[in-house]
Amino acid sequence: MSPQIAAASIESYLTFLFGVTQRVTIREGEKVVVLGAGGGIGLAAVDVARSQGAEVLAVASSEEKRALALQHGATHAIGYDNLKDEIRAHTGGGADVVIDPVGGPAAESALRALGAGGRFCVIGFASGETPRLPANIVLLRNRMIVGIDWGDWSREEAALSGNARLLDELYRRIAAGELHPPEPAVAPLADAGRILTTISERKAVGKYVLVP
Repeated sequence: MSPQIAAASIESYLTFLFGVTQRVTIREGEKVVVLGAGGGIGLAAVDVARSQGAEVLAVASSEEKRALALQHGATHAIGYDNLKDEIRAHTGGGADVVIDPVGGPAAESALRALGAGGRFCVIGFASGETPRLPANIVLLRNRMIVGIDWGDWSREEAALSGNARLLDELYRRIAAGELHPPEPAVAPLADAGRILTTISERKAVGKYVLVP
């Protein structure tokens, strides 16, 4: 494992490893939808869900990002047009789990595409827009909304040893070939402003590592 992969995988992969060990169960054969699948968190979610035996439907805004998600284990990849209907068509009527680090209008469409007993996981709001999700859609068909906030959990004193265990598990699974974090883009620290602009404009693909 390169130092760049070791550095770039910590936040995104620990977020989702925390999610699948502490907050939500993903079972073998379940249909998992990942929004924002071309970003760092999204690619980690694709990889971890695949490693759990799930069929992963990646949702991303460009052909480049969709191709990257397919390379990292997604079964299918789609854009955001007609999202609810597209998810239902690709999952045989409804998803078991939706992973949402994006927020915005796509969130409600994906929530409505959940099947019976489906779990909607809120990880963040990369779109800059916090969605207002209708409670009646959660009630119908016994759906569930789950928050996954690794950062908040990490700040708890009791989580220190838990983070150490998660990090050990992450690096063990990478070394064993169970997880495959992509090699990040590497840029000089002086380019930090340019990289942050790229991220804020949602043009980033994968993760970046800045070096002195």
